[in-house]
Amino acid sequence: MRALTAERGLLVPALPHSATPTAPAVPPSLALPVIETAFPRQLHPYWPRLQVNTRTWLLEKRLMPADKVAEYADGLCYTDLMAGYYLGAPDAVLQAIADYSAWFFVWDDRHDRDIVHGRPAAWRRLRLALHTALEAPRAHLHHHDPLVAGFADSVLRLFSFLPQTWNARFARHFHAVIEAYDREFRNRTEGIVPGVEEYLALRRLTFAHWIWTDLLEPSAGCELPDAVRKNPAYRRAALLSQEFAAWYNDLCSLPKEIAGDEVHNLGISLIVHRGMTLEEAVEELRRRIGECVTEFVVAEREALRFADGLEDGTVRGKELAVAVRSCVTNMRNWFSSVYWFHHESGRYRVDSWDDRSTPPYVDNETAGEK
Repeated sequence: MRALTAERGLLVPALPHSATPTAPAVPPSLALPVIETAFPRQLHPYWPRLQVNTRTWLLEKRLMPADKVAEYADGLCYTDLMAGYYLGAPDAVLQAIADYSAWFFVWDDRHDRDIVHGRPAAWRRLRLALHTALEAPRAHLHHHDPLVAGFADSVLRLFSFLPQTWNARFARHFHAVIEAYDREFRNRTEGIVPGVEEYLALRRLTFAHWIWTDLLEPSAGCELPDAVRKNPAYRRAALLSQEFAAWYNDLCSLPKEIAGDEVHNLGISLIVHRGMTLEEAVEELRRRIGECVTEFVVAEREALRFADGLEDGTVRGKELAVAVRSCVTNMRNWFSSVYWFHHESGRYRVDSWDDRSTPPYVDNETAGEK
């Protein structure tokens, strides 16, 4: 069992599964020994309460049916993913991030079901409502669509931690994510497989690279100025951590997405546009993922040297250096958290589903056009 502590900010050594004392078996095609050995996983000590509270929040906001929450919520491991990433975050910040993350997965499932069941009007209404709720979350807390109301609730909480300038940046980044999901909707509806470079650019948006990076700042308790965030050393470390996560997700999702006639996966783009076999595409994905890990280790050192250089003898310089070190440390944590999440979560256990194209934890009828 995981050791628990009541003292916030300490790190809880984590076994790689929240329900068993041993690590899950990782298929050889997905195994990354460097992550298992050089990127030890830890969990925020608030994780046990986080799991309970997010499960309760999903029920209260009606984001998943009660039977689905009871049967699948814990096994989907959404809270484990966030608790392994934003270490050192105040409990309230981590709770807001975890609820938002759970919402994001539910939104992703709704988007998928709207495509599968041919509901473009439902998707259009949702897309426009999310754009509006992002600008005025308080006015949408009681929206008739639980997905919009839940989004408003989570965004309003996230907006309470840092200044308005951070809120505006988060909103700008998420508006772009919504539009990227709309482009994916059109591509999937029309059967268009984007080219490799087009896909890589779009994936940075559909995976919400800059959203998860933005959330490092409230976790560190400090908004980073543009000169710090856009510093090449900091930005490269942030990008590599997110690219690893997105591409490893593509590798693990490939069977599920082929079964579901998906068109948005780096492996699928490589097969269609580079003429690769499935085996060659998997090998290329693994090569790119491995390069992310290797290059991150170099970028991490440069980002930490950048943090050291921020200490100029002033209180502000010290504050920024501490915040950057926290953010870069958590970028490293993202590697192990993402890796183990994909082997713990029921989201990727396609072979155990009755229908490989229909996840058992989704509600096909939610707010859709019957």
